Amino acid sequence: MSKKKTFGIVIIVMLIITFFALHGKLSGERFDSTKWKNWKESEMELSTRWDMMNSLRNNYELKGKTKTEIIDLLGKPDSEHSNSEFSYYLGYSKQGINTGTLTFYIGNDGKIRAFNVSHG
Repeated sequence: MSKKKTFGIVIIVMLIITFFALHGKLSGERFDSTKWKNWKESEMELSTRWDMMNSLRNNYELKGKTKTEIIDLLGKPDSEHSNSEFSYYLGYSKQGINTGTLTFYIGNDGKIRAFNVSHG
């Protein structure tokens, strides 16, 4: 095999490994319950909650928890839309002026049946 071909294969393999290593973990901010609960939107911390979202999703089983368990983890919701839906403001996402919301949906059994991160 030629050196060019070998070099090309090595580069492609490294890119694939890097993609899978970073997939879903592009933000390196580790979720910190206290930091999340005490977050205040300020110029220095505009994206703190966004930066912790991947860690929160990847390291905590949110579905199946009760609303009380979510509140213990994240603090008081920023808004409650109904008895079956509540949400947290995420601040700016570092993509222009894009902001977002983390919304939880409660099933008939009183447990989180789904959650959604929306851009807005």
